[in-house]
Amino acid sequence: MGVYDKEPYILIKKTAEELKKNKLVEMPEWAKFVKTGHHKERHPIEKDWWYIRAASVLRKLYINSKPIGVNRLRKVYGGKKNRGYKPERFYKASGKIIRVILQQLEKSKLIKQTEKGVHKGRVISPEGQKFLNKIAKEV
Repeated sequence: MGVYDKEPYILIKKTAEELKKNKLVEMPEWAKFVKTGHHKERHPIEKDWWYIRAASVLRKLYINSKPIGVNRLRKVYGGKKNRGYKPERFYKASGKIIRVILQQLEKSKLIKQTEKGVHKGRVISPEGQKFLNKIAKEV
């Protein structure tokens, strides 16, 4: 049983707990006051939202074989904005949050930067694969 076989939400929740417990990712001070994107009206309610987003990014990198950059992840985590009587419109998520999470995951050696053909970005490292596979087995 691997990462692909597990329920995504359960795997992400458990991975977030492990990231927080092992201090692989740290929530910055400014993260308490920011929205996750232009399409949101308020900041996240959950206290551990930073770790959940980091676990979700790590899972996305595991599942995708091509290198992923910040802009592509901004599209993944974006959403529709309620603009009142005007039609809804799609807005990307915050790039700063995703960039800092990627830098923290790279510092903890769970991901690495690479180029594969025309694609340039970050991919999961062998240590990151072991980390997620271990958590998937526990779940």
